[in-house]
Amino acid sequence: MSAALLELENLKVHFPVQSGVFRRTVGFVRAVDGVSLRVAAGEVTAIVGESGCGKSTLGLAALGLVAPTSGAIRLAGQSLDIHRPAAWKPFRRKFQIIFQDPYSSLNPRATIFETLAEPLIIHKLAKRSELRDRVASLLARVGLEADYMSRYPHAFSGGQRQRLSIARALALEPQLIICDEIVSALDVSVQAQIINLLLDLKRELGLALLFISHDLALVRNVSDHVNVMYLGKIVESGPTPLVLRKPRHPYTNALLASIPTLQRGKKPIALAGEPPSPVNPPSGCAFRTRCIRAQERCAAETPLLTTDGDAQAACFFPM
Repeated sequence: MSAALLELENLKVHFPVQSGVFRRTVGFVRAVDGVSLRVAAGEVTAIVGESGCGKSTLGLAALGLVAPTSGAIRLAGQSLDIHRPAAWKPFRRKFQIIFQDPYSSLNPRATIFETLAEPLIIHKLAKRSELRDRVASLLARVGLEADYMSRYPHAFSGGQRQRLSIARALALEPQLIICDEIVSALDVSVQAQIINLLLDLKRELGLALLFISHDLALVRNVSDHVNVMYLGKIVESGPTPLVLRKPRHPYTNALLASIPTLQRGKKPIALAGEPPSPVNPPSGCAFRTRCIRAQERCAAETPLLTTDGDAQAACFFPM
């Protein structure tokens, strides 16, 4: 088994809900509610789920960009004090993130040269005389011309901007990159190009990727391990081929059934209603209010992840 670059243990991120003139805390949004996962060196680990399930917040919390409420985080085998922002500083070079929106993730007032040279300057990885060559090399690695370094972000398409975001993430030679819905804002014709580029870089550089997505069809093709997330919790986890071929949790099965297909006669499993509020989740199993297999026990007890072979699922009545 490969060494773990990122390990999360019972991680929670709760945002206070305030009300009234005195802004009293009246509740908490349980965006991430006790998640444990592991990202191994050189592998692609995916987190999938509906919008609002907490997967993006989990990615941000793993790098300290959102303050965790409780839990444990280990980066490259070293435990962090999650309540001390300075604890992340030694790991900033080796752990990077690519954001969902390529239009808002680049500074519109900085040229591409300034954007890509800034991390090299801050971390003292290149002399001033070497910066242009280093930036040109980064642009070439993501399939862009060196002449582009004098331009501003508004001159590029969405796909080109996401290539620039990848180049910025690569500037510090990271070991792990968190990819937060990196193709969801792009045209379908461009999505495959960006994914292929990222996988090529992963193979060439030995990168590990934490791939956050709502697209199970995409996750099936890119990831080694998948974690299915619902209302702040992991409800199923395991090797991607196993989980997607033989899902045990009804939620995973419903997500798979919703993938568009040309197969005649196949009908998606309809999920009743909307996901519950993370401020006031249901008792017991959070998915029970939409589950066709729910029984009385599901309301009285909270299912824990149980292991069956190489996979885990949090369900009393698995598929």
